[in-house]
Amino acid sequence: MGKVQVHVGTLADMGKRFAGAWNRAASGEKVNETHITFLDAQTMLEALTPKRLELLRYVHQHKAESVRELAQALGRDYKNVHTDVAVLESAGLLVRDGRTLTAPWDEVQANVSLAI
Repeated sequence: MGKVQVHVGTLADMGKRFAGAWNRAASGEKVNETHITFLDAQTMLEALTPKRLELLRYVHQHKAESVRELAQALGRDYKNVHTDVAVLESAGLLVRDGRTLTAPWDEVQANVSLAI
């Protein structure tokens, strides 16, 4: 499905990206991009821990029919995996269809602006 771009930025930054995509689409350009913005670096780093990135990689490659199945496949505690799934799903990095979890992105690209 391509890449998702993860940013640390402001609401104004989000608005600029949205307006830019809107204007490109209005002029006839095909726009197919996904952005997720965290308002601070700490929140982004807490969401994208090494264990959660490992979980994303696994789900991208295998899908998961349930959180329990995912916890067993990863050899991790169910409660911790459930928490990780909730955080990643809330951020938009995991997608749930019924009980099935997918990570439709081939790449997660993170950007941190130093101008904030």
